[in-house]
Amino acid sequence: MKVLFPGSFDPFTKGHADIVNRTLQFVDHVVIGIGIHPNKKGMYSPEERKEEIENIYKDNPKVSVEIYEGMTTAFAQKLGINVIVRGVRNTVDFEYEKNIADINRHLTGIETILLISDPQMSSISSSVVRELKSYGIDTSELMP
Repeated sequence: MKVLFPGSFDPFTKGHADIVNRTLQFVDHVVIGIGIHPNKKGMYSPEERKEEIENIYKDNPKVSVEIYEGMTTAFAQKLGINVIVRGVRNTVDFEYEKNIADINRHLTGIETILLISDPQMSSISSSVVRELKSYGIDTSELMP
């Protein structure tokens, strides 16, 4: 089975790597999707982030990285993928992601696997890294 792990073009954290690595235990291939949103800028360009993630998984042929624009479900369909994997940090996020997953399944037939993040990784999100970096704080220990 091939799955899509979508995200943004902000930093790829240890929390993200944890979800990808756990997903690799039960699928054949993970496509890490770097979603681009019009008029939204991240800390890195999508190309920089793609290069960073490819370097992390350079020795793992079961992982590929793609940049896409538009709806995640449309991108998954374009790749012939019918399962999306999302990491969930807490119960509030779980309820939100479950509702989105139900809507996606109803509208597109695409299933979503929700994985609860490792508690040690749960606070390590792109938004936390982005905020810390904005204050000039070194965040290298949060990256894989």
